[in-house]
Amino acid sequence: MTPRERVLAALHRRRCDQLPRFEIWMDGLLAELGFSDPVAAAVALGQDCAMLPSQMPVGGNAWKTGIDEWGRVWREGTYVAGAVDTFADLVRYSPSLCLAEQRFDPESCRLAREAAPDHCLIFGTHNGPFTAAYMAMGFERFFLRLMDDRDFVARLLDTRTDWCITVYRRAIELGAEAVVLGDDAASTSGPMVTPDLWRELVLPCHRRIVEALDVPIIWHSDGDIRRLLPMAVEAGFVGVHGLDPIAGLNLADVKRDFGSDLVLVGNVDVRVLCSADMAAVRDEVDRCLMDGGAGDGYMLATCNSIFEGMDAAAVREYFTYAGTRVANTRPAR
Repeated sequence: MTPRERVLAALHRRRCDQLPRFEIWMDGLLAELGFSDPVAAAVALGQDCAMLPSQMPVGGNAWKTGIDEWGRVWREGTYVAGAVDTFADLVRYSPSLCLAEQRFDPESCRLAREAAPDHCLIFGTHNGPFTAAYMAMGFERFFLRLMDDRDFVARLLDTRTDWCITVYRRAIELGAEAVVLGDDAASTSGPMVTPDLWRELVLPCHRRIVEALDVPIIWHSDGDIRRLLPMAVEAGFVGVHGLDPIAGLNLADVKRDFGSDLVLVGNVDVRVLCSADMAAVRDEVDRCLMDGGAGDGYMLATCNSIFEGMDAAAVREYFTYAGTRVANTRPAR
């Protein structure tokens, strides 16, 4: 099988020749790993997917200092607050959907397709409606308004859902064959809102995104999302990424309870990649292959991403050892 065939088979619950490797975000450590191009890195490091390149809109202020076009307040590249408080703010900080065109350079996307012709091109970003809404308002204001002005929050969620659909449709036009919807919904102690409130406000947004797109969609969230997983199934997501072991998610348990409905992606504990304990790295890969790789419906990845500050040698060992193990592991029915 080619890498593309392997990923698409896994996402459609068909038999693979070997378990897919599906690291999503790798930009944070490229230089330390000896790469300047994330697509080249994905191919060289044995991944079955590669990320479609994207960029910030021209004139945007995200990841800089000040308020960006979405009402998020940044200080030297760090998110600090939200500016949206009124309907006037909502209009001001909901730019035209035409701006989605600027998220991509068609030539860069063409070169990515040429550089990884046998790989599954994916697109993933943390602009899911729930995350975008609480960042636009700021945490305190957002959660207080859930109590006394839910209509305003619903309107904000709708605008961010429109943006997601527009951006993802453009990514698909340019070659993305699967989408990862980053919509962080939980802390280590559980969901940020009750499942009932999630069902009322967020589930309809997720359903609308799934219904609008014609490629498989994987939901990403950090934290303990166990109580929200039934609604990931209801939304129509093909899979879920993260499965945060730091928040207590046990891959074997999640596979037992949801493995027939969701392709599971992730669960490799990023903490083991932050130190130089190579035995711990290998043990973590073996654990995930044992807990997730029995049967079908699992793709190996970290629970979050490859990020700045990780131990480069440990990350290299993770990719090398995982490649050796999956090559000798044929998923069994």
